[in-house]
Amino acid sequence: MEITVEQMYNIENKGHDMGFLKKFMMENAGAAAVKRLVGKLGNVDSKNILIFAGMGNNGGDGLVMARHLAGYGAKVTVMLLGNPENIKTEESNWNWSILKKMPSVKLMTGGSTDFNFKPDVIVDGILGTGISGEIREPYASAINYINQTDCYKFAVDVPSGLDPQTGETANIFTKCNMTVTFHKMKQGIPKRKDLTGELFAEKIGIPPEAEEGIL
Repeated sequence: MEITVEQMYNIENKGHDMGFLKKFMMENAGAAAVKRLVGKLGNVDSKNILIFAGMGNNGGDGLVMARHLAGYGAKVTVMLLGNPENIKTEESNWNWSILKKMPSVKLMTGGSTDFNFKPDVIVDGILGTGISGEIREPYASAINYINQTDCYKFAVDVPSGLDPQTGETANIFTKCNMTVTFHKMKQGIPKRKDLTGELFAEKIGIPPEAEEGIL
C-alpha cells in the first residue's frame, strides 16, 4: 500500500502522541537503513563511508546511521551541511550531541566537498520529504559531488531532490543505488526507480493504531 506524504506526517505525529516518540522513530529508521546497507555490501569494516546530513530529520537519520556504521567498524565521516546550532529538530540535535562524544566518527560542518579520501559509500541524508523550490548551496554542491563520485550511493528515505509525493524532481537531484524509505511507501518514490535504485520500505516500530482514522 502506498500512502501520501501528508498521511505519513500525520501517522508520525499520532504515534508520537501515543508515546512512541519521534526520536525512537529516527533511531529505528537509521538502524533499519544500516541493516539494509550492510546486508547489501556484506562487510563494511574499514570502508570509507561519507554521510551528507542536511539540517532536518533526513539528516538526523543519517546521524543515527553514522553511529551504527561506526559500530560495524566502518571509517565514517559526517558532513553536516550547515552549522550545528542551526540543526532544525530536537531529534537530530540529540543525535549530533552523541556523535560529538565519539572520536570514531569524523565530524565536518559547513558543506565543503574537498575531501582527502575517496569514499567507498556515500549516504545521502540531505533532503527528505520537505523539498520546495530550487535547491541552493551548500546542498547543491553536495548533490553534485555525490553524482560525480564513483562509489556506492545510498539514499535515506528518498533521493535528495526527488519529491516523494509526485515523483517530480527539483533543479538537481541525486541518483542512488539503493533507497530505504520508512513505514510505508510514499506514492511518488516508486515512479523514479532510475533515481532510487533498489527500493525498500522498512518498518520502524510505529504502532499500527497510529494509522487509525488516517488510512
